Amino acid sequence: MQTLRWAVADGRTLTGRALAHWARKPGEMAVALLFPVMVVLMMGYLFGGQMEVPGGGDYREFLVPGMFALTMVFGVETTFAAVATDAAKGVTDRFRAMPMSASAVVVGRAVADMLHSVVVLAVMAVCGVLIGWGVHDGAGPAAAAFGLLLLLRFSLVWLGVYLGLVAKGPESVAVVQVLVWPVGFLSSAMAAPSTMPGWLGAIAEWNPMSATVTACRDLFGDGPTGGSWAAQHGVLMAVVWPLLIAAVFAPLSIRRYRALGR
Repeated sequence: MQTLRWAVADGRTLTGRALAHWARKPGEMAVALLFPVMVVLMMGYLFGGQMEVPGGGDYREFLVPGMFALTMVFGVETTFAAVATDAAKGVTDRFRAMPMSASAVVVGRAVADMLHSVVVLAVMAVCGVLIGWGVHDGAGPAAAAFGLLLLLRFSLVWLGVYLGLVAKGPESVAVVQVLVWPVGFLSSAMAAPSTMPGWLGAIAEWNPMSATVTACRDLFGDGPTGGSWAAQHGVLMAVVWPLLIAAVFAPLSIRRYRALGR
């Protein structure tokens, strides 16, 4: 029990460290918050007039839940850059030399990034309301949708931590972008899989991010989500996929942290 209390205290301290870094760099925080807003406005107003939603409906209402999930996926880059920078500057090695819980560094990073994600989702929700998006099935299902979005982010935090610990330095973020952006866009976030070529649509439907997007559209009441098995069981898959990702990468992250320098 005493060990658990120390681990919680150490994790809380390192969470505070990450939040203090953000407070000292408000410009970076503002850019991180405004970038997804800019993408929503660009897609919704520049290209939205040419986009058709299968089964009818407003494209901007179709787009906003997809952008919620896409923002959660892009958060991998933020996690990766923070972890890789600490490792490259020797900060992680100093932490390892201190009498603290081995899990505190990665847990502190995960908690800080989850708090950041809550703020991002709040900003995105306000932006969505301003351009015409809304919740149509009540507060309960909407809260469940936001919970699924944060569950997706939670699982991807561990992926970002692991990649940051195995990377050679923060400049490797380009490699992460090459992996993250195709996964993000090859989904149902911005276009329905039914409008894609058959094989591409099948990949998009089984993309873990698409499960969260589909579930959110269903819970928000933002129109039809499709007729495939994956679409019909969107809520189930939106739980299963993140749990699988977290089950793989959370232990790998902690194990990698413990193995650093060996």
